[in-house]
Amino acid sequence: MHTLFSTATDALIFIGLAWGLWRLLGRSIPIAVIPIIIGLVLAATGGLPESWGVPSPLGDNIGWVGVLLLAFTAGLETRQSRHDDGPDDARPPTRARRVRFLGSAGLALLLPFAVGATLAYSYFSGLPNWAAPNGNRVLGAIAIGLCIAVSALPVLIGIVRELGPLHRPLTRVAVSIAVFDDAVLWIGLALLLLVADASPDPARWSGVHVLALVVPVVLAALSALVQRRGWVPPRAVIWLALPLYLAAGAWASSKLGLHALLGAYFAGAIVAPLWAQQLPVERLGRFALLGLAPLFFGHSGLKIDGEALGWASLQIAGALLLVSVLTKLAAALLCPPVPGLSRREALAIGALLQCKGLMEIVAATILRDKGLLSEHAFAALVTLAVLSTLLTGPFFRLMLRDRAAQNHTAKQTA
Repeated sequence: MHTLFSTATDALIFIGLAWGLWRLLGRSIPIAVIPIIIGLVLAATGGLPESWGVPSPLGDNIGWVGVLLLAFTAGLETRQSRHDDGPDDARPPTRARRVRFLGSAGLALLLPFAVGATLAYSYFSGLPNWAAPNGNRVLGAIAIGLCIAVSALPVLIGIVRELGPLHRPLTRVAVSIAVFDDAVLWIGLALLLLVADASPDPARWSGVHVLALVVPVVLAALSALVQRRGWVPPRAVIWLALPLYLAAGAWASSKLGLHALLGAYFAGAIVAPLWAQQLPVERLGRFALLGLAPLFFGHSGLKIDGEALGWASLQIAGALLLVSVLTKLAAALLCPPVPGLSRREALAIGALLQCKGLMEIVAATILRDKGLLSEHAFAALVTLAVLSTLLTGPFFRLMLRDRAAQNHTAKQTA
């Protein structure tokens, strides 16, 4: 009975209360960050009685399934050629525009990473309680750099849809860049964890390790064969295959000493595009985001050491936010992704790309679990994720306020 009460209370706080606050605030705040804010407030104030049993073990499991599904759908998003129903004119059709686009996407990832990692190594890593628990200052700085470079794909897609059709050509470009950056981020995380893991000695590998390597290769080969032959089975078969891809990917990555979330993401990213396009990926992601994952993110905020949420941590989070925003804006100005953009339009794309959302928290959780981030660094990065996500919509509208005003005037005179 106590387990049932704890789970119900858990869901009521981080799912029910979060949804209610979102509606009460007129949906002005992205619902994805509200459970995190609730968790942070409860952690800082100590206002949650221990007798309630929150976070509950079952709630932990439900939240974990939700974040696995969220990572999986983020991978599936990269296999879909479209993210909205608008025209496709913003996609670069020529080789020159592809090169320009990839250069812009690469700079939007590389510049924040380089600046963030450099600052982390030279300054942040020397702060009290900020050293990486595994003792490697270089890898700890790279971990912080990766978190600063994140562009949050799932949450960004939701924010873009809320912005409406007026700005769709620009928002579509930003989402396309986020898809590229998201894939590079997960690859970078995998490589960082491989370097940080002290045990991948082939001599110590067992048959399980070999099988864990073979499984994703077989799944990728199967997907390539399906795509090449254009085989699209009944949708029920695709639905049955999805849990197999997800479970196999998560199991393989965890057995290889990586994180299960990495495997979940890459499992979605290797699903055949023909199959991914048959799926309601947006609805799957939304279900995970609203119905399951809030428990994971709420618990992430709740489990943060309250002592790590002091004024100093907030100041550092503000400094990290400034670095993240300025480098993303600079990258968009230095190398606009498409020709002909005005300065404000380029800045608007940069404003969208600085959104950290939930993917930074997922990445930071992975890195903290592997000893590459301290509790104080994790607290600051979670705070950064919340602040940057809250800033995204208003910042974007500020950059394009003249266009919105002109559109409003045109509607009145029509």
